[in-house]
Amino acid sequence: MKRKLTIGLSLAFLSLSPCVTTVQAGGLMTNTNYHIAFDRMFARGATTEIDAAYSNPAGLAWGHEGWQLSLNLQKPWQNRDIETSIPGFLGQDFNKKFNGKASAPIVPAIFASYKKDRWALSTMIGIVGSGGFVKYDEGVPMFNVMLESMLASKGVMPGQYSLNSQMKGKQYIYGGQLNFTYKIIDCLSAAVGMRANYYDGYYRGHVIAGDHQLLGDLVSLKLDVDQRGWGFAPLVGIDFHQGPITIGAKYEFRTRICTENKTNELEAGLGQKLQATLAASDPAALQTIATTLGTKTAAYADGAETRYDMPSLLTVAAQYEISPKVRAAVEYHFFDDKNAKMAGDRQKELTHGTHEFLAGVEWDVCDKLTLSCGGQRTDYGLSDTYQQNTSFACDSYSIGLGGAVNLTEKMRLNFSYFCSLYSDYTVESKNYLGTPYAGSDTYSRTNHVIGVGLDYKF
Repeated sequence: MKRKLTIGLSLAFLSLSPCVTTVQAGGLMTNTNYHIAFDRMFARGATTEIDAAYSNPAGLAWGHEGWQLSLNLQKPWQNRDIETSIPGFLGQDFNKKFNGKASAPIVPAIFASYKKDRWALSTMIGIVGSGGFVKYDEGVPMFNVMLESMLASKGVMPGQYSLNSQMKGKQYIYGGQLNFTYKIIDCLSAAVGMRANYYDGYYRGHVIAGDHQLLGDLVSLKLDVDQRGWGFAPLVGIDFHQGPITIGAKYEFRTRICTENKTNELEAGLGQKLQATLAASDPAALQTIATTLGTKTAAYADGAETRYDMPSLLTVAAQYEISPKVRAAVEYHFFDDKNAKMAGDRQKELTHGTHEFLAGVEWDVCDKLTLSCGGQRTDYGLSDTYQQNTSFACDSYSIGLGGAVNLTEKMRLNFSYFCSLYSDYTVESKNYLGTPYAGSDTYSRTNHVIGVGLDYKF
């Protein structure tokens, strides 16, 4: 009977965006799609409707007089795949696609506002960053290849043991935002607000290899850690509205989020038989392995802190009413990711912050039906050294479409679909993961979101 070698390894995941880095639209740590109107049009930074509670708080100065509420539900699906190629690895070519399934349950968002004369109060509650689960049923190459290479150096070759590997992680950043809007003059308004953000995540994983009976248990690394933390960020906005033209701008300050580990299990060490063998034959190697294991797991010790800042965000948008029934809008987003701390200071590896360009058009077909469509280009400023098996991003183009049905004079039903078309990113290495073999990882993603929402005006 084969004995088992268990290695439980986990590093920080970045969600699952859009996004998410995320399974939603937006920057590496920030979501921007909360209301269904965004999913079907994208450029909503100059809106004066209920979704302005997030996209353009100052625009609510020209919104509905009195109360209005909105409930939005979205369902995203995403794959995050890694295709690894290592010619001649351990005597044969290694070509394998590691499929990462990213998912989230139904994602809700709630909006509310109250306007009276020249002022308005508004709020938005939703998942403002990351937002989902990622699972690799066969693990990721940085762990599998590392294990196979380590065993081969001890004379244990592939085929002499079975390999069962899995990794999974979760990241959610919940946010609640409150805004105050005031119309300064007839064509200009301003808004101030504050958002509280709560980070909730966990990291689990394992590689299980059944070794031959001579060596017995080789090494045991086990990890089970939860991470939680709070952060707060103020925001300001202005809106110019005159005739058919609306111009909105908003600035969200950086949210400092420092999570603290609650480590349920953390174990790193060699099996007794292998430890005794190395102590007798190669004590230097034993010390190197012990040091490496300690370094790899130090970030997951109980009470250790990790930064997951949400970057400052600048949005500028303009909307023009081509006719009483047709509106077109363009928008620009800048996420200052290089000045928002990430785990391991990975923000330093980015070449620039995230640039997003958005455009959309909306058409009131009749009194009962509105149709819209839009597009978005996202450029993260990625580099080879930023990308990791456990956390990677791909630049993308997104397209969305949908509509709204006025069920009554007070109630509107929104529906949408959007998808992101990602550019594959390939990282090549002359010494893949420190092995003597040249290899490459190609990162790819897919993303689809459907949504439905209900707006109600009192």
